[in-house]
Amino acid sequence: MSGVQMQTVGPDEGDQRLDRWFRKRFPQVSQVQIEKMCRKGEIRVDGGRVKANSRVEAGQEVRIPPLPDERGPAVDRSDTRISKDDARVMRAAVLYQDEHIIALNKPAGLPTQGGSKQHRHVDGLSAALQGDNEEKPRLVHRLDKDTSGVLLLARTRLAAKGLTETLRHRGTRKIYWAAVAGVPSPRMGTVKFGLVKAPGHGAKGEGEKMLCIHPAEVDRTEGAKRAVTNYAVLSALGQRTAWVALVPITGRTHQLRAHMAEMGHPIVGDGKYGGSGQENLGDGWGAQLGGDISRKLHLHARSLTFRHPATDAMMTVTAPLPEHMQRTWEQLEWNAAEVPADPFEDEF
Repeated sequence: MSGVQMQTVGPDEGDQRLDRWFRKRFPQVSQVQIEKMCRKGEIRVDGGRVKANSRVEAGQEVRIPPLPDERGPAVDRSDTRISKDDARVMRAAVLYQDEHIIALNKPAGLPTQGGSKQHRHVDGLSAALQGDNEEKPRLVHRLDKDTSGVLLLARTRLAAKGLTETLRHRGTRKIYWAAVAGVPSPRMGTVKFGLVKAPGHGAKGEGEKMLCIHPAEVDRTEGAKRAVTNYAVLSALGQRTAWVALVPITGRTHQLRAHMAEMGHPIVGDGKYGGSGQENLGDGWGAQLGGDISRKLHLHARSLTFRHPATDAMMTVTAPLPEHMQRTWEQLEWNAAEVPADPFEDEF
């Protein structure tokens, strides 16, 4: 084990996430260990507590706690071992790539990043797409574990910086498709409920659930953040279920899922926000439709329009539906060719 040490962020190491900087310097330390040390306040930047995703700048001083030696006790290096099957899955998920970026159609059920119980995730498996590059592709945004669809990776640190900036810009356009219980009325509108993390940390992840707060109460509610979602009904099956397009104007945790549930129209397959106690305006039960409809989450990041970090050209990447949603669309006779790619195009 090493002792406590202080290290300075180099002039060419600035403007990157702390965990990425840390793993480059100490590859024997896992992501889980870095997050744990941050939570305990063992890793500090310029004397202050930080999170694993905090950004470091050139010249900052990082406190490094005692670490296992590379030849010492075994640590979790599972993200470096990629099976042939996982490598095949990652390559099959590529929608677009060039020397700067990679766009994936993330499979439903695959986490974007690792955690205390997640050892198989996009961040780790992205090494399968590294090619001749010195570093593996970098995440620049996230999707929930059970949400499928367009996910961008940067192949260089410069591209990561550019994509991070462009994803914060209003010119970036994210469109999600979802199947929801019941049919929202009116058929096009905007949801403006704020969001705050629910108390508790139960075995089923209650601590990660977000509660909706009336817009008038957001500023008076500790920890609440404003959240805005545009929605449009693209098709419906009577009053039982609807195919909706969703555009998150803000990017809060579980925003789309929480907003649709608050409207009384939870996303099909959403056990967290659309359980048996969830009311909805259709004749479905909670977020399940029964019959042959899959119980998996029916939420898909359909398209992403953004500015390329190197060419400055606007690009749109579109991801086909995952298998379980494609089966639902076929059963309900919903056809992607019959709806606009962007139902909000005039407003945008």
